[in-house]
Amino acid sequence: MIRRIALLLVLAGALAASCAAAARSSGTTLNLVAYSTPKPVMSVLIGAYQKTAAGKGVSFTQSYGPSGAQARAIAAGQPADIAFLSTGLDVDTLVDAGLVAANWGHLPYGGIAADSQVVFVVRPGNPKHIGTWSDLIKPGVQVVTPNPFSSGSAKWNILAAYGAMRKAGKTDKQAVGYLKQLFQHVVSQDSSGANAMTTFLSGKGDVVITYESEAIAARETGANIQFVVPNPTMLIQLPMVPLKSSPNYAKATQFIQWLHTTAAQEMLARGGYQPVEKAALQRYRSKFLPKGRMLFRITDKLFGGWRQANKTWFDPNTGRMVAIERSVGGPGG
Repeated sequence: MIRRIALLLVLAGALAASCAAAARSSGTTLNLVAYSTPKPVMSVLIGAYQKTAAGKGVSFTQSYGPSGAQARAIAAGQPADIAFLSTGLDVDTLVDAGLVAANWGHLPYGGIAADSQVVFVVRPGNPKHIGTWSDLIKPGVQVVTPNPFSSGSAKWNILAAYGAMRKAGKTDKQAVGYLKQLFQHVVSQDSSGANAMTTFLSGKGDVVITYESEAIAARETGANIQFVVPNPTMLIQLPMVPLKSSPNYAKATQFIQWLHTTAAQEMLARGGYQPVEKAALQRYRSKFLPKGRMLFRITDKLFGGWRQANKTWFDPNTGRMVAIERSVGGPGG
């Protein structure tokens, strides 16, 4: 009898330990810290992931905001298992803080979750006939674009404008001069791409420069807008990385791996993002990449990658945008 009781106690203890372990495994919470615009599509993706075997029992906390501000918050201690940011520069902020591996660009797909491109969102019927970069500086045209010292979207917009001028044969001086003219037409510089879109939808401005994904998301939620993809324009590469300090690193990596499956990438495509996975991109290529469109990248020699572009354009003391913003009374670094 005593031996039987002892055996039952051992079995009960083992069962309790097993249940506790299962509870810990099924009770994983991943902290996702992201830039502002992908909130709607991430809600869809997270719901789909939680229905998979890998995602069973995984819950998420979600934080959205200006990409640069989000990166700085993580570096300052905000809990994060996954960072989904709008520029590689913001990931490098986390590298410099020792939170992300320095070779994050060697992750599958270069650490990129999805792509987009810089577009112009205009009023119904495009009453100001905005279709090219030159149209943005026509008399009377009012432009909305975010603050480049907080928003990754703004940085993409500025580099896209400069790159488009250079691809059109303008000199460096002429292209910088174009940026100065452009910012004389800017009537609002919000903290993020999402906030800039909100400002435009409230009635301010004739055009907002933004991500194609943001434009598609706004249209699909009922906004009465059109958008124009200028030619040439800039490819936007959107990184998602696990935090190496995360206690849930394995689960975070597993989610990012799932995000690169064909099924998940097609969900991103339906949400307005260009897939990076080959099969999904092939299926949606005509939607995002019609023939004849010229796209340039941050790795183009005009920019030299994010660290060089940041030093040239967005350094709070010596960057070109400090002088441009000062000349128009805009925000400083």
